[in-house]
Amino acid sequence: MNKLREQIEKYKPYNEQEEKDKQTMLKYIDSFDDVLTRKNEFGHFTASSWVVNKEKTKILMIYHNIYKSWSWTGGHADGKADLLGTAIRELKEETGIKNVKILDSNIYSLEIVGVDGHVKRGEYVSSHEHLNLTYLLEVDEKEVLQVKEDENSEVKWINIEDVEKSVNEKWVAENIYRKLNKKLDKYIKVEI
Repeated sequence: MNKLREQIEKYKPYNEQEEKDKQTMLKYIDSFDDVLTRKNEFGHFTASSWVVNKEKTKILMIYHNIYKSWSWTGGHADGKADLLGTAIRELKEETGIKNVKILDSNIYSLEIVGVDGHVKRGEYVSSHEHLNLTYLLEVDEKEVLQVKEDENSEVKWINIEDVEKSVNEKWVAENIYRKLNKKLDKYIKVEI
């Protein structure tokens, strides 16, 4: 947990949302000893991937069964402090991808995402917070994609300019996905 706390402390927030969420994440770590597991019903750590193609013109997304929306890939830490490892594992599980290139092993983005109460695998899950760390990954567009039927119903590449209008969760589209795409500018090489 100390290494995770250090990574979050070192992270330079991109905007006010990240600054506030960073401070809240650190408070969670200091207040609870179970924020890496779902046992903490108030909030727990998750990891997501912002997956780009080589040209950084498309984002690999899944159609999430619970949220009924196009979504990034990701999942729960489930007791593991290696959230980059979690992000990669979840990407592979949810899309069938085999080969992943890590564009930056540091945290790409952080955000706290509210999760409404829902039923998962036949059991009710109360509303709670996902303390989410996002990592920037690259995948070859030619890799074969595969649906993980218990979590998503489709996997596809979406043009960056179409991501926001493809998403049904307005707050996530405008406050997270828009931010993630804007942050890509420093990774895109401008040819003169």
